[in-house]
Amino acid sequence: MARILIVDDAKFMRLTLASIIHKGNHEVVGEAENGKQAIELYKELKPDLITMDITMPEMNGLDALKAIKESDPLVKIIMCSAMGQQKMVVEAIEAGAKDFIVKPFEENRVLEAINRVLG
Repeated sequence: MARILIVDDAKFMRLTLASIIHKGNHEVVGEAENGKQAIELYKELKPDLITMDITMPEMNGLDALKAIKESDPLVKIIMCSAMGQQKMVVEAIEAGAKDFIVKPFEENRVLEAINRVLG
């Protein structure tokens, strides 16, 4: 069972992901609605994995990913993106994201990505 931090500015998306994560027998240890909160919660909670939305107010997921990777190069982050953000997804993978999942979420794809990244 992994401890997971969900980062998304849309409450509905956080609820959807939390539901899928619980079905996969993992624990949601925290939720953030922007990149700044994500960085603070990561330092505080030290989750095993982060699901990170790309487009968010205050600080986007790409900048948060880079900041967290700087403080912990071994962090495991799965980026979440809507269709049509391929360029950003490639940038996220190059910046150190372990995988990405596309919205709207497919339960099997989300759990598959989580389990693969956790190894």
